[in-house]
Amino acid sequence: MRQISPIFKREFFGYFRSPVAYVFLIIFLFSSVGLAFFAGGFFKGGIATMESYFYFHPWLFLFLVPAAGMRLWSEEKRSGTVELLFTLPITILEAVIGKFLAAWAFLALAILLSFPMALTLAYLGSPDWGVIISGYVGSILMAGGYLGVCSLMSALTKNQVISFVLSVFVCVMLVLLGTSMFNTFMTGFLSLPVGLTDLVANFSFLTHFDAFTKGIIDPKDLIFFVSLTGLTLFLNVVALER
Repeated sequence: MRQISPIFKREFFGYFRSPVAYVFLIIFLFSSVGLAFFAGGFFKGGIATMESYFYFHPWLFLFLVPAAGMRLWSEEKRSGTVELLFTLPITILEAVIGKFLAAWAFLALAILLSFPMALTLAYLGSPDWGVIISGYVGSILMAGGYLGVCSLMSALTKNQVISFVLSVFVCVMLVLLGTSMFNTFMTGFLSLPVGLTDLVANFSFLTHFDAFTKGIIDPKDLIFFVSLTGLTLFLNVVALER
């Protein structure tokens, strides 16, 4: 595992050698903050809370995380540098973890750059810092789950566009499983038992992220995001080995 750190540094700082990274950060900040203010009614409730800001993250991540993760392996495979990478004294597992952690750190940076909103709330009112910190923790963990899926899809193809489309499709499925529309379809149209519908809904990002936005850090939600990330990274290693 000694080679993870060099790969992390190479990949993380590599993001900032291109203007694409700065464009990504600006788009994420403007879209997330804009949705909170104009669609979420950030100031209309008269309560010092960031729940309206975090509410839109599962939907924003559907497109922004695949955009950040589509190049993780597909670009390496397209340019042929993946063969060069694995001629170095490094294992596939180390390469996967190093590249994933670099992309995850970049996404975490994008999320944390909105912290001035929390400081503004503290200036205007008395927010519950436990709820705010919980929201950031949940958002970063969820971004890791999304990124794990995107990294796996990127390892399956050398085309970035195909990687992006596959990532969006899988992530959309993992979001919609927790919506009321899906529950109505399962119990009403398909006439499936409520217990089975609830079981399937437990595989949704929405189901496990909602508690974080309310200040609740439930172990089962932590286990879900960590397990999903771990499973996708394991499959990522298997895909590259084959």
